[in-house]
Amino acid sequence: MFFGVIMDGLAIFFGGLLGLLFNKGIPDHLEKAVMKAVAVSAIYIGVRGMGSGENTIFIILSMVLGVVIGEVLGMDDKITRFADKLAAKIASKNSNSTFAEGLITGSLIMGVGALSIMGPLESGLTGTHDIMMTNAVIDAFTSIILASSLGIGVVFSAIPIFLSKATVVIFAGSLNILLTDIMINDINAIGGILVMLIGLNLLEITDIKIMNFVPAIFVPMLLFFLY
Repeated sequence: MFFGVIMDGLAIFFGGLLGLLFNKGIPDHLEKAVMKAVAVSAIYIGVRGMGSGENTIFIILSMVLGVVIGEVLGMDDKITRFADKLAAKIASKNSNSTFAEGLITGSLIMGVGALSIMGPLESGLTGTHDIMMTNAVIDAFTSIILASSLGIGVVFSAIPIFLSKATVVIFAGSLNILLTDIMINDINAIGGILVMLIGLNLLEITDIKIMNFVPAIFVPMLLFFLY
């Protein structure tokens, strides 16, 4: 059950160590090429996950209700503002403390977001780790890039990120006994849609606020009486 989050934590840790070797940063052309490869892979994982859905109308309804909830709550904007303010606060308090900046920045970038929720949910509900492994690959390259400029604090961000994602896995595992196989498959399909959108965003084809769609993952649980 924890295989995916363990691999993600190791990817961040060793990616960060590798990034320390590139203290002058990663060449832009290489960074862009790698992220495009990761984006295409995310789209593939998302499309494959979408195929698990069994109730098309419930999936559509969940997406619509989910994004309405996300937009009303302003989830994406609030999380973005929180991350920006916290990073700015750390930097302004002690501009010399690259360890704190690396720890906070790494934790926010790699520990907050749609994949950080969908991956552990999939691991806890289905025991599969496709989304978490995609997340691990993205986090590995992200940690390399961040550590090359922010230092060793990025390496240690693997600890809070692992703990937060492991908590989501435990939560999802506790729900497993309450959800039917059809509901789990529909939730997995919704997660696949969001992973595909993340890939499209990484390719800069779209500019969708993914976090506003995250509530869609939980809508099938609210519609349990219809299953």
